Amino acid sequence: MINSRQNYLNAKRFAADMALEHIIPHNVCFYLIPPIVDLTIEDFEKLALERLKMLRLLEQVAAKNPKATPEAWREAVLAEVNHDGLRMYAKLFRGNINDDATKMARRRDYLSHFILRFAYCRSEELRRWFIAREMELFRLKFSALSARDIKEFLEVYELDYSPLADAEKAEISEQLCMSTANQTRLKMETSDFYAVHFTEVLNLVRDRKCFLKGGKAYIPPESFVHVVARKHQQLIEDGLKAHLRMLPTLEIDERFSMLLKSIHTSYTGKNYTVSKTDSVPIESIDQLSKKSFPLCMRHIHDTLRATHHIKHTGRMQYTLFLKAIGVTMDDCVRFWREELTRGKIPIEKFEKEYAYNIRHNYGKEGSRVNYSPFSCMKVITQAIGPADTHGCPFKNLDASALKIKLAGYGLSALDCDEVAGYAAKGHYQIACGKYFETLHETKLEEGINHPNQYFELSQLTMEGRSTTERSRGRAPQQQNPRWTGGSQTTSQAHHESSFLGDSSTLNGAGDDQELWEIMETKDKESEAIGLESISSVSKNKQQVPATKGNPKASPAKLTTKDWDDEDFDLLELNE
Repeated sequence: MINSRQNYLNAKRFAADMALEHIIPHNVCFYLIPPIVDLTIEDFEKLALERLKMLRLLEQVAAKNPKATPEAWREAVLAEVNHDGLRMYAKLFRGNINDDATKMARRRDYLSHFILRFAYCRSEELRRWFIAREMELFRLKFSALSARDIKEFLEVYELDYSPLADAEKAEISEQLCMSTANQTRLKMETSDFYAVHFTEVLNLVRDRKCFLKGGKAYIPPESFVHVVARKHQQLIEDGLKAHLRMLPTLEIDERFSMLLKSIHTSYTGKNYTVSKTDSVPIESIDQLSKKSFPLCMRHIHDTLRATHHIKHTGRMQYTLFLKAIGVTMDDCVRFWREELTRGKIPIEKFEKEYAYNIRHNYGKEGSRVNYSPFSCMKVITQAIGPADTHGCPFKNLDASALKIKLAGYGLSALDCDEVAGYAAKGHYQIACGKYFETLHETKLEEGINHPNQYFELSQLTMEGRSTTERSRGRAPQQQNPRWTGGSQTTSQAHHESSFLGDSSTLNGAGDDQELWEIMETKDKESEAIGLESISSVSKNKQQVPATKGNPKASPAKLTTKDWDDEDFDLLELNE
């Protein structure tokens, strides 16, 4: 009986995979039909985070190279894809090859697209971000197609475009040669040209990159991305409307609800939950903060030293950062005791309340969860109020205040303008990277995605300089520079992570909820009752269930629904 049921399930899975392969016969696809397949929660999560990592990579490359040519942009993206180990997507950027590895990549690409639709359909801001990134991904895949691949694509999706007849092409060959950039006459004569209505390629018409005659624009195969991109964008917009209608039904399951709501702010990089460095003496952090702390943590540190108090969210953000760089729990408790008791916190109150919160951060109290430090996305999306010090200064400070702070930290007026310029455009992580490059007088090879990544890169950069000095026969400036802000010997260098194997996932999205609520409750009660003690947290507090390792979830069956009439603004496709 068991064998019969297993055979039935295997046959069902095989049939689903065959159906999926049938609807995605090409590396470039329109995502027309929602897939109906069985996925575990773990696979669901991995696919979502892998695609999210790819889309964020595209955003960072575009922000760093806003005026790059299409060729330079493509090369920059491919370099980042190889650096980040996104091998699955790399297979889709090499033309329409039909080997087994590419078919598997198509499958993951198709499934992950529909998963992220559920995560990004819930607000207009999320929809705009998702559509813009998906269009960049579409351009990247389409740019790798040969003329033959493009013909196959047109046939697969039954797009009614045919190459010009030889006679018609010869009649306008002179005009085609003059209007087609970067093509020799010989290449023009051997290439296919297509006639499309001029409204389908308004970008080319605007930039005078095609020949117009009788309302028709004549374009080579590589320019077809301007034709099909508009169709692709409209399909995604319509698909997001359909997913928005289905979202309430899917979110009945709390596992999916938690995953989908946490995806956009999830961290997809290296896991900094456990410090892999030597122990960092608490006495060294004043010096370390001047160069190795990102601006968000330096702002908290300086505020704490000046006022001897910060609110609960800032304390949690900073404590988790200190834990991850290697500060021991005992040192951390001593550090907070010395600072807070210099302010308005009596020693008895600290020992009874605040020390408990610190031990909880380190996983020594309560549910004993090993809490993860905040990633850049979590820091950026934090809500802030009056007198709050947490969050991202690049986002929360206005341009003039940000420039004043940067100038106070030693940046030149020109550097301040450049960093503040990125922040004003919403590129907060790019601004943080420029801040790093200015302080360290070096060029970053990767984007900043985590405050502890910033610290690690800073220490590795300065350790490399110290090593260079020693190799040249010059003694370092200090006898023991490890934890004085000069350098750091790390037990493990920053390395390329495997496929989500060394990444923080969404499984811990609710892990710090208990700690968050404890700290927030204590702060509110402290303000109301002064020095009165705060009641202990209820033992009956319900925990958010972890999803990783769960048995197979209910099949995520996606069905088509009628689309509503809501209109979305079209995003212009940049060249």
